[in-house]
Amino acid sequence: MKPTVNLRYVIFLACTAGLGGLLFGFDIAIITGAGPFITSHFHLSDISLGWAFSSLLFGCVVGSFWAGRLTDRYGRKKMLMWVALLFAATSLATALAPSFAVFLVARFVGGLAVGAVSLLSPMYASEVSPPSIRGRMGTFYQMSIVTGIVISYCINYLLRNAGPDNWRWMFLTGAIPSALFLVMIALAPETPRYLVRVGRMEEALALLERIGGAETAQVEIAEIAASMHKERQSWRSLLRPGVKRALVVSVFLAIFIQVSGINTIIDYAPAIFQAAGWKMDAALFSTFLVGVTEFLFTIVAFWMIDRFGRKPLYVVGSFGMTLMLVGLLVAVLTGRFNGGLALALILTYLAFFCACVGPVFWTLVPEIFPNDVRGIAMAVPVLLQWVANAVVVLVFPYAFHQIGKVVTFGFLALMALGQGLFTWWFVPETKNKTLEEIENRWIALR
Repeated sequence: MKPTVNLRYVIFLACTAGLGGLLFGFDIAIITGAGPFITSHFHLSDISLGWAFSSLLFGCVVGSFWAGRLTDRYGRKKMLMWVALLFAATSLATALAPSFAVFLVARFVGGLAVGAVSLLSPMYASEVSPPSIRGRMGTFYQMSIVTGIVISYCINYLLRNAGPDNWRWMFLTGAIPSALFLVMIALAPETPRYLVRVGRMEEALALLERIGGAETAQVEIAEIAASMHKERQSWRSLLRPGVKRALVVSVFLAIFIQVSGINTIIDYAPAIFQAAGWKMDAALFSTFLVGVTEFLFTIVAFWMIDRFGRKPLYVVGSFGMTLMLVGLLVAVLTGRFNGGLALALILTYLAFFCACVGPVFWTLVPEIFPNDVRGIAMAVPVLLQWVANAVVVLVFPYAFHQIGKVVTFGFLALMALGQGLFTWWFVPETKNKTLEEIENRWIALR
């Protein structure tokens, strides 16, 4: 008999975790429209602009690193509450920054929150979701990221003519969703897998019963308990059978997803469209179309991920991204790099990413690690994807303007192709499997 899922409650939990994703997307993308005004206000060079964009991302590296260990010690819920407070504080600090140095520090500290939530929110969603809908709940997290991006684009466009301090108001608006996130996570429970980990079995069982019914809960809590190793877990635990192979796969996926260009497109979309001949107002409005495209195609992923599986979507999405980047490369080589064509190719690139690659990455990474080491194991790929993200975003303005568009788009296309081929050869399918079944499959593959 098919297990009964308390869908309303699971959706509440997914929405709670998803608000972390919304803040992730908001903080990443709000600088997209603010960038030109910050450049003018602080008189920035290409390299300084790269630091303005990437300072948050270097903070993400640190945030994702410490969050992995602390969440295994203090729990998913408590860490998410601290992250919500940090989001609110840094929104205020960035908006009030009196100098470029203070601005960079505020963005870096804000990156601590973004890096932490990028690990904690998908982990939370994965650990409270039944297997039959876990892919959709993971996709909901990606949808929340995209929603945060769309909201930031709308705010950027609406505030573009709000005076010389318009960029300050752009950043200040981030305090509102931060406060809402704090309230919702305070009302949410701890995850059942963390409760089992710390010996709070009755609470875990009650929560599993509320999520999926009494009969399913009894079976699931026994599987969770059996998967927990009694010894204290450390970085050495990542080398044991069933973890090491998953770790290697996650590392490659984490690097490929960033060096194939997604955040350079999101962050520097106005600059790309300006280079293609559009004026500032048109370039900023085009970012709204970028955000709408991301949102709509993430909805497509919501319905496909549990039907077609993780691996097929990742492969198709990667090859589609490759074709669109090659299209941009050809457009530059043939002298046809104009606003309309650039917009069409970029929107299609984003459609492939949002319908296929983005949601699968944030669903797959927490799925493939065992319960007892998920926190420290996830820290590795999440940290590395932030490192790759920060480096690519830092050097993109220089590469785009100084090294050349041909080399830049060519490199991104090769990375997208490598992502698709790696997934085809090495990534297993996890659709409709419990987290404990996935762990056993990795052990069998050693």
